[in-house]
Amino acid sequence: MATSLLTQLKEMTTVVADTGDLEAIRRFQPQDATTNPSLILQAAQQAERRARLASIAKESTDLDDAVDRVAVDIGSEISELVPGYVSTEVSARLSFDRDATIAKAHSLIELYAKHGVGAERILVKMASTWEGIQAARQLERDGIRTNLTLLFGFAQAQACADAGATLISPFVGRILDWHKAKNPNTDFSGANDPGVQSVKRIYDYYKGHGYPTIVMGASFRNIGEIEALAGCDRLTISPTLLNELDESCGELPRQLSPLGASSSSNEALTQADFRWAMNEDEMASDKLAEGIRKFMADQRKLEELLSTLRNS
Repeated sequence: MATSLLTQLKEMTTVVADTGDLEAIRRFQPQDATTNPSLILQAAQQAERRARLASIAKESTDLDDAVDRVAVDIGSEISELVPGYVSTEVSARLSFDRDATIAKAHSLIELYAKHGVGAERILVKMASTWEGIQAARQLERDGIRTNLTLLFGFAQAQACADAGATLISPFVGRILDWHKAKNPNTDFSGANDPGVQSVKRIYDYYKGHGYPTIVMGASFRNIGEIEALAGCDRLTISPTLLNELDESCGELPRQLSPLGASSSSNEALTQADFRWAMNEDEMASDKLAEGIRKFMADQRKLEELLSTLRNS
């Protein structure tokens, strides 16, 4: 019997489920699982969760507290199904507030502890803004592991490595989306995919300089992007694409290898350097701002749902 692409991928890359769907996690048996406000909203809307959500909403001090408790409740369930990390995101409202992000991360870890889930199992996610990256720097010193998300530009990756983040999540598909919108007639398949190129550049930079930060490609639009990044440290993949990989056969050659990585200089970026580089990178600036807005929009929908349940 032919070996599926998913089985082959697992031999060279740690596969992570990008979902809050417990059934999908049970089926695909990933090492880790990631969530974000959009995925938590999807999970929260499942009918079988309604009574539990209502109970959490009524027990919480306010809606902000309720949102955190829901995320941790779902994350705790996920932690029983995966052996590795579970990623839980701080509110997008805090994307430009270092101190509030640090406080929120500690609060999330305390909530997980009440569920019997240790800090070593959790990656606290935050946007790769300058403030988010500096919050991660302090949190790593505090013993809280971090996942820097909404990463689109090379300057973000440089700053995350310098801050000592445990893991970064460069967004492949959203980079492709931006370039396709700007250049609709261009061939972006395979190695021409700008999202794939971005992750390869970051991977080579990290391995070339010996940074321990894990590179985890995220936000995929098709399995071709995943195949082009076979060998990356980790890839977080939606259930739909996990299923497609599981049902597809053929040879999956390794594309990324730390042995072949080389890199340029690695001087630490100052805040001014970082902000200038982001300003010069139109795509990264656009997608970071858009990503924060989208996550916040879904968080507001979750808040509305919890408010309704709280007052019912």
